Amino acid sequence: MNLLKKLFNPKGLSEIKNKKSDKSKYLPEDKLPIDEKFTYNFKKNGGKFLYCENMDEVMEAFDNILLENDWYEKDVMCLIPQLKERFKGFNLNFIDSAKSTFFLTTCESLVANNGAILLSSNQVKEKKLKELPFNFIIFSTTSRLVDTISEGLQIIKNQSKKHIPSNITTIQDFETDKEKDFMSYGSSTKNLYLLLLEDL
Repeated sequence: MNLLKKLFNPKGLSEIKNKKSDKSKYLPEDKLPIDEKFTYNFKKNGGKFLYCENMDEVMEAFDNILLENDWYEKDVMCLIPQLKERFKGFNLNFIDSAKSTFFLTTCESLVANNGAILLSSNQVKEKKLKELPFNFIIFSTTSRLVDTISEGLQIIKNQSKKHIPSNITTIQDFETDKEKDFMSYGSSTKNLYLLLLEDL
C-alpha cells in the first residue's frame, strides 16, 4: 500500500529515483556473467564467435566457415588426432605443416577478462604462434570459460599433476588492421573463429 502511494505521488517517485541513484553511487558495479564478459572482450579483440547448442550446430557452423572462406579441399594443420577424427567428413587434407590454409585446434581455457584464448603444448606442441597458419578455427566448450589467466593456469596445473604441459601462451589479437599497444608486443595476429559448444 505504501508503495502505491509513492508511485502515484510525484514526490514519492522522486524519492525512489534518488534511492536508486544512491545505490549505484556507493555500491560496487554489478559484474557481468563470465560468458557475457568473454563474448564482449573476444569480439572487441576482433574474434569471430559461433555459439552452438549441440554437435549438429558445431558441424553446421564449421561447414559455413569453410564455405565462407572457400576452404574445402585445402590443407589443414591439426595436431590433435581426436579433432581430425571429429571433422574428417569435410573433404580436408590434414597435415602437420604451417603452410596450411588454417589451423584447427582446441584450447586450454577461454579467458573472460581479456577475451584471450589460453593454449599449451597440448594444442600447439612446441611451435610458436608465428609458426602457425594465419587462420585459426578453435573448437571449445563453455566449461572452459575462466575469469582470469591465473584461473586457467591453475586448471592446467590441477589436471596435469604428473606432466604439466610446456609452451603455455595466450592469443588475443584477432584483427590485422588494429593498431597495437605495448601489451600486445611480440604477439602474433590471427584471423580466428571460435566454435563454442554449450556443455554446462
